[in-house]
This record gives sequence, structure tokens and C-alpha cells, in this order.
Amino acid sequence: MLQLTSAGRRFGPRILFEDANWLITPGERTALVGANGTGKSTLLKTLAGLESLDYGTLERARNATVGYLPQDGLALSGRSVFEECLSVFDEIRSIEQELETLSISLAELDPASAAYAAAAERFSSLESRFRAHSGYALDAQVGAVLDGLGFSKTDWSRQTQEFSGGWQMRIALAKLLLAKPSLLLLDEPTNHLDLETRNWLEDYLHGYPNGYILISHDRYFLDVTVTKIIEIWNKALHVYHGNYERYLEQKQERRAQLESSYRNQREHIEHLETFINRFRYQATKAKQVQSRIKELDKIERIELPQEEPVIHFTFPQPPASGRSVVEVRDLAKNYGPKQVLHDVNFTIDRGDRIALVGVNGAGKSTLIRMLSGSEGPSSGTLKLGHNVTAEYFAQDQYKVLNPNARMLDDISSIAPRVPQADLRGLLGCFLFSGDDAFKTLGVLSGGERNRYALARILVSPANFLLLDEPTNHLDLRAKEVLLEAIRNFSGTVIFVSHDRYFLDALGTRVFEVEGGTVHVYPGNYEDYLRRKAGIADPVAAAAAAAAVSLPSVEPIETNGRPARRVNPIKQKQMRDRLTFVEEQIPRVENSIAETERALGDFVSAEETQRQSAALETLRVEHASLSAEWEELMQQLEEQASV
Repeated sequence: MLQLTSAGRRFGPRILFEDANWLITPGERTALVGANGTGKSTLLKTLAGLESLDYGTLERARNATVGYLPQDGLALSGRSVFEECLSVFDEIRSIEQELETLSISLAELDPASAAYAAAAERFSSLESRFRAHSGYALDAQVGAVLDGLGFSKTDWSRQTQEFSGGWQMRIALAKLLLAKPSLLLLDEPTNHLDLETRNWLEDYLHGYPNGYILISHDRYFLDVTVTKIIEIWNKALHVYHGNYERYLEQKQERRAQLESSYRNQREHIEHLETFINRFRYQATKAKQVQSRIKELDKIERIELPQEEPVIHFTFPQPPASGRSVVEVRDLAKNYGPKQVLHDVNFTIDRGDRIALVGVNGAGKSTLIRMLSGSEGPSSGTLKLGHNVTAEYFAQDQYKVLNPNARMLDDISSIAPRVPQADLRGLLGCFLFSGDDAFKTLGVLSGGERNRYALARILVSPANFLLLDEPTNHLDLRAKEVLLEAIRNFSGTVIFVSHDRYFLDALGTRVFEVEGGTVHVYPGNYEDYLRRKAGIADPVAAAAAAAAVSLPSVEPIETNGRPARRVNPIKQKQMRDRLTFVEEQIPRVENSIAETERALGDFVSAEETQRQSAALETLRVEHASLSAEWEELMQQLEEQASV
């Protein structure tokens, strides 16, 4: 479909890639990855025909069509959302108009005339094309895509210029999906999507009839949508087959092989050089010396490209809080006559990592602002526990920063004991490298300042962190640093994120905001989806959660019932989940014991009632974890025998 041959591209004096060869076949499902600045977006624009190569060729099949979605910058105006999306079918709609005109002509012409015969033949030909392109279902197609991308029916008639930049990008994405080009080129398509819309897009791409190449910093999205990875590394394109997780494994294997070959070659070179230096001046060895000199000259030296440094950042651990961090009872929040939340009840314990989920507008940000103390409830109580200090990261956190402060000076002032080298490394991980550290905060964009604000929180955290969309504007590397830091954090965290991998890897409980109240689910986001679907079997849950397409499996009888071979990725997730459950059961048992002891000391009837309710919740959680542990153990034992 497309073919790059000996392609190269420079950015000023710097080579982005050279001698690149890539045959893009129909049905391609590929992710383009690489460190920031390696040329991923440039290569995507080149494939789209928007930029040219410095050398080499790009050939395109005659009938191939390419659709390109940039990261941002699109602005649409002059039509309603629905009409804008229908515009991709202008050719089909013109056929529809001609069919209507021909229908009128056929009604007026003499059936015996030559003009009637010509019109009838034209009508038959056009109608066949119209049906082949599903012309009678255009409105339904547009409606399905707009609904999937989060547009309500009232939005369909609104003018496109009324929408913000993020929603404008959704409209552009809708047009591309409806047009169904031979090759979709998507540069960060999930940047402006919430979690539910990302899940819908994953499903859509699974059924997409043509090929696509995408760039994304959403690791889970890559894992479930692509079957090949092209990495720009060391100025070359490297091909890996499989999804993102498999790419990481293969890359590590290739690096190990390269290092082994490098060591073997160095030993061989040293052996040759030792022989040459030892016998260089002995006439009887002159022939052998010359032979080894020629062999040495012919060796193509293996070089180990410099790897991007891996940064492991650990939170300075805050003072410990009490066991109970937050108690919420009968909480409600109104904005004028509009009630956003009501009858909200939950408890957050020390060490919890709470994933706050729900559709846009459900009230997640409202709840997290109330927990931070920046907004008060309309009614009910919200009580912080002993020695709890909260720190809130908002989506517009950059607004509280001093625009005149230099970045390195500002972060050093709140973490004076952290070496500057470590601070520079952390800033580099959050995409502030070199002299960027000496910029004043006022010259940064909103996204850059938010990124810096998050790095700033990492060096001096409170013991209760409230993070509203912390993964926005972060690349994969920065997300891994943030994820590792929070995993090792001894405090308590409640967070909102649209990154599925981040949710799955971090959350220990899920709070779902739905229908104006909060529903509590134990486990991570995948467990939450399983319980929402009413699925008890972890294997079936893994298949149902987030609509991940697994390879076909062959049923096998195990212990009198059919067992299934499970995707190795899902097996690993099950083992990780088993480890987590095994860690959680003693924690819950300790909490039950503490609550039972507390019940033995009467304080008040109200406190006894509260402790009894908490004890019942803990016992339900313990029973759920125990049942899940037994089920996971059984499933893993069955897989071992399949």
C-alpha cells in the first residue's frame, strides 16, 4: 500500500532517521514508538504526504487513501456537527441527489423512448453504487460514531465552532472513522478522550476493515489495538511483532543479544591485537601478523547505542496519618437547583489507592475538590483523620505557580535536601531537559506547567494525595516514573485518570460516581469492570473487561468442566492479581481485629454504630477477597495443566 525505501529525514543538523525501509501492507495495525524528539510525528506526517523526505522514496499504491489526525490544531466552523460529519459522504450524497432527479425523469419520460432507457440504465448503475456504499444508512453511521465519541444528540445540531479544541479533535476523528481510508494515521488519538470513549475507540479499531498506524502514550491502548511495533531508535526503524508488552520483552532480548555479540567481538579484537603487538617485529611471524591485520580491518565494529537513562524516583515519605484518612457520611453537593451528588458514604483508610471513575459530568472533579477542602459540601459530613495533610493536583494546577520563578530554583526551594542532580533527572523525565530547567515558569505552556506542577508534588508530598488527571500531558516514560513513585508511596492516594494501564496497575479500590452517588468496588479497574458485568470467573472477566480481543482458544476438559488456554498477558495479570489479593487479605484481617477491639471500648452509641457498619463492610470485603483468591488459585492450577 505504501513503501518507504532508503528514506531519511533531518531536523536541522540532526538526523532523525536514515536508510529506513518499511513496506506498509493492507490491514496494517502498527504503533510507532520512540523517545521524544526521535521523529515519530514527522514520520507520520511524511506518510500522510504533508512533509517530504530529505532522501529516499515514498511510493503509494494507486487506489490507496490515507487519513491523518494530528495531535491538535484543527479548527472547524460553518456547519453543524452532524453536517460536518456527513460531509465525508459528499460523493455518495451527490449520487443520492442524482437518483432523486432520475426518479422524477423516469416518471415523466415515455417508457418506450430511448431517453427513458438511458435514464433507467443510469439509475440502475447509480443505485448499485449507492447500496454498495451503504447510502441508505449514512445518518445511522454518523449517529453511531458521534454517540461513541461522547456527543449527545443535542450536540449534533450545534455549530462546530462552539466546541473547544479537544472536542474539535473528536469531530475530526469522527470524520476520519466514517471515511474509512485505506490507512488511518492517528497521532495521539486518545489525548482528548475520556475513559469510556477510549474503550469505544478500542472496539471500533478492532472491527476497522482497513489498516492504521498510531502514536500513543497510552500503554493499555497500544496493548489491545496493535499487532506490530515500529520503533525509531538510533536513527533507524526497528520492527517488532506483537503488542506493546511483547515489544518491551523483545527489545530487552535484542539488547541482551547485542551486548553479548559486542562482548564476543571485543574479546576477538583484543585477541587479534595481542597477537599483532606480540609478533609484529618477528620475521618468522610476518605472514600471520599481516593476515590478522587484514582480518582486523575487515571487522565491522558493533556499537552499543546509548540507552535513554531509566529514572527511578522515590517519594520522600511523609509523616504517617491515622488509620482512618477520610470518613464521608450523607454527603451532598448542589450548584443552585442542580444536585450533583447526594447520599455519598464511604471511608478511606491509610495506604488506600483509590481510582475515581465515572462518565464526564458525573461529579468526579467535584468530589475530589471537596475532599481537598477547596469546596465545601452542601450537606453531610466530610471528616479527615488524625494527622492527615492533603495535597491537591488539579487539571489546571499551573495557575497556582509563580510565573516569575525559574523552574530549578522553584523545585529546589521545596526540596532543599534533594540533590540538584536528582532534581534535574526528574525534570528530564518530565520532558524538561538541558537548559529547560532554567526557564521561568511563565514562558511554559499550560500543559508544560501542569507537567512541572506534578513533578513538583513528587519531591515534597503530603500524606494524602488527590490527583485529578495526573497522566495528562505525560509520555510513557514519565507515566512509568509516576506509577512507580506512587506504588512505593506510604501515604494515601485518590486519583482520576483516563489511562487504563495506570488505573489497572495502581488502584486498590474503585469509587464509581454514578447517578449522583458513589459506589465502592474492591480491587483495580479490571476487577471493577468484572463486577459491573456480573462475571465471577476471572478468565471470563479478563476477556470481557475492556473488550480485549484474545487469540482463539481450544476448549479442553479439566476437572469435569471445559478450561481455556488464556493469553499469557492475562495469565500474568491473574498472577499479579493473586499476589495483590494475598497482600490485601492480612490487611483486611488486621483492620477487622482493630475494629473489633475498638468496639470493646464504648465511646458513644453513634460511634458504636459507625464502627459496627465499618466492621460489616470489612467482613464483606474479606469474604470477597477470600473467594477471589480461591477462584484465582483454581484457574491458575487449571492453566498449568492445560
